[in-house]
Amino acid sequence: MQSPEASSPPVLLNIGGKKYATTVETLTQREPDSMLAAMFSGRHMLPHHPTTGTVFVDRDGKHFRHVLNWLRDGAIPVMSESEYQQLLREAEYYQLLGLADYINERLGWKKVDSSEAELTRKDVIKCIQAQKVRFRGVNLSGLDLSKLDLSEVDFSYACIKNTDFSFANLYKAKFGQVEASSSSFQNANLRECEFIGANLEESILDGANLRSANLQDACLTRCSFIETDLHSAHLQTANLTAANLRGANLEAANLKGAKLSGTNLQGANLQRAYLREVDLRDTQLTGAKLGGANLLGAIR
Repeated sequence: MQSPEASSPPVLLNIGGKKYATTVETLTQREPDSMLAAMFSGRHMLPHHPTTGTVFVDRDGKHFRHVLNWLRDGAIPVMSESEYQQLLREAEYYQLLGLADYINERLGWKKVDSSEAELTRKDVIKCIQAQKVRFRGVNLSGLDLSKLDLSEVDFSYACIKNTDFSFANLYKAKFGQVEASSSSFQNANLRECEFIGANLEESILDGANLRSANLQDACLTRCSFIETDLHSAHLQTANLTAANLRGANLEAANLKGAKLSGTNLQGANLQRAYLREVDLRDTQLTGAKLGGANLLGAIR
């Protein structure tokens, strides 16, 4: 007599080029709230390879064997700290909260001091499994939200001081009127985000993708935008006093009426940028590209 697992057809996976075979039961039972459980719950149509029948996932295939062993046995082998950290990234991607907790216990990491925050990183991971997520007006100050997929999440009016969003996917997220001073958005995907009226004073946005983002009336004083992509960004009347935009891409960006006193734009790409009514007398423009920029009414 066959066991229930033996009677189930195998699930064939291609994880970053490495092939795995498992069962729906393994993928769904231990962590029923995970992304893997949702994928193989039967509620979604997954694309399969036309000849092999495999489901492709573009993640690190080497670490997925540990993910499967966790789902099968609830245990993983002893690893080096760097290997635990790499596996933790995979656990967070697949939203395997039990595995993430297990790794953190092994590492002996102390939780970030977020006594003022209303939610924890684990709470946020649970929330983002919903189709439409809102953290409007919520206090998330001091949390480590790095590397998470927070695309299209609504953070409007939230307090996110000293919050770490580095390397997070925040595509089309809403940050209108947020209090986000001294936060990190380094290398984050902020494409088409809304920051209207936001306070980002002294925040770090180096290497971030802010293409077509809306930062009108935002407080960006002393922010760091080193080599940030701000192509076609909306920066009308934004306060960029003493901000560092060295090497930033501001091509076709709209900076009409923006405050640029003491702003570092050395080596920045300002081609076709809209700089009408901007005071550039105290702005560092050495090596900046201004070809095709609209400087009508600008003070130089």
